[in-house]
Amino acid sequence: MTDLTLLAADGTTRTVPLQPAPTWTRPDGPLTERVVYAAAHVVPRVGSDTTPGAPADLDWDRTLAFRHHLWSWGLGVADAMDTAQRNMGLDSAATRELVNRSAAEAASVGGRIVVGVNTDDLASEDASLDAIVDAYVRQLHHAEDAGADVVLMASRHLARAASGPDDYQRVYERVIARAGAPVVLHWLGAAFDPALAGYFGDERSAPETVLAVMRDAGERVGGIKMSLLDASAEVALRARLPEGTRMYTGDDFHYVDLIAGDGSAHSDALLGAFAAVGPAASAAVRALPDEAAFRAVLGPTEALARHVFAAPTWFYKTGIAFLAWLNGHQPSPAMVGGLHAGRSLPHLSETVRLANACGALEQPELAASRWLALLAVHGVEEPAGRLGSAADVAPVPESVA
Repeated sequence: MTDLTLLAADGTTRTVPLQPAPTWTRPDGPLTERVVYAAAHVVPRVGSDTTPGAPADLDWDRTLAFRHHLWSWGLGVADAMDTAQRNMGLDSAATRELVNRSAAEAASVGGRIVVGVNTDDLASEDASLDAIVDAYVRQLHHAEDAGADVVLMASRHLARAASGPDDYQRVYERVIARAGAPVVLHWLGAAFDPALAGYFGDERSAPETVLAVMRDAGERVGGIKMSLLDASAEVALRARLPEGTRMYTGDDFHYVDLIAGDGSAHSDALLGAFAAVGPAASAAVRALPDEAAFRAVLGPTEALARHVFAAPTWFYKTGIAFLAWLNGHQPSPAMVGGLHAGRSLPHLSETVRLANACGALEQPELAASRWLALLAVHGVEEPAGRLGSAADVAPVPESVA
């Protein structure tokens, strides 16, 4: 197969040349030029109930194999976070098991791992500050007992309960004091989760709140993952971080510039986008300090990431799982909670086009054939023309139907 079929919103199709597979090679171990984590998704079991609200029933072999894929490219894995569908289909029991299994697999290969801890196992949407602290600490200790480092995720419960910056400071102070190792904070913006609007305070006070938490905690906070899709805000906060702490960019729109740095400082990375472009991310980071080589590899991936994370941004997970399917990492694009329906077919078509253009298709012929089969299921039976003109539609070959 030498061509890739693309679908427009009006139902017409066209073809573009299928690009050859990238030739990047795997490193001998974890990356050293930057600390880089890819936030990994989860794979449901074939035949499982993926209707919204059903308990997550995961294909553990394929879910964990994807993490080994990321480790094999020298990337760390950020698990049980937003990309793994926290608050969007991954229930508490599955989250606990995911933490246990992923931490054990990381230890078996010497891979870096951090896992998210949250308050999402609380039964009610509303909770007191004391209950929020207890929930955080319960998950914190579970993660540490499993052998994983910890990211303190932004809490919807705390966003509802906090009356101002002081409440955030008090809660984080109490939780961090119970940690057995340095933690990473997470500032997730409303683009990813509208329930977190105003987290840490308003536009003026929020950075001060974050810095106060970090300064008070000292060495007990190792860094912060900033996911506001606002590069200037990240650079401004990065310049003020306490000495010895890291900025992990979570900006899936501007990560190339942020990781490259501005001459005085750079961001490390904890990105959902890197689950989709792991081999390219690995090759690019290994090219540093040659910034031109770094940008030549990673720069083209940013257009794909911007599309995958386009509004409504919280459906980016659909694109991550879809690309994993195209690349042969799972048997279908199905997702927990039916989230595979989160993007339209034309949106996915543009995802395919951009992935092809930037070298994110690891097995291009497999990806093209799987995509063509998905188009056929949706009634797209002719590489050129308009849907609905049955007289002009040729049968789909059995090999790709």
